[in-house]
Amino acid sequence: MIIFGPLLVLVGFGFFCWLLFTLAVFALPFFVGLTVGIWAFHTGAGVLGGILVGLVAGGATLGIGQFALGFIPWTWLRLLIILLFVAPATVAGYSATHGLAQMAMPSAT
Repeated sequence: MIIFGPLLVLVGFGFFCWLLFTLAVFALPFFVGLTVGIWAFHTGAGVLGGILVGLVAGGATLGIGQFALGFIPWTWLRLLIILLFVAPATVAGYSATHGLAQMAMPSAT
């Protein structure tokens, strides 16, 4: 049983790394949905209205991005759309890696 503990820790750590980097792909739609949802809440839509507007905005961002990548024939414009989606994912991936590295290192004191 003592062998399974460290093995399960490594498997769990690997699973959370995979989950974080997979979810980083959806960083732009999440950011758009969160921003629009907060804006809708502060303009008087209420909690449920803010959540619904945020979900619709995030889904629309993801759908429009996938539609544009599928139907735009110019490579330079596709590259621009890809870079638009990659920039927030890069920041999210860096932040996740930095946080995981800080958890693994001993404190300065």
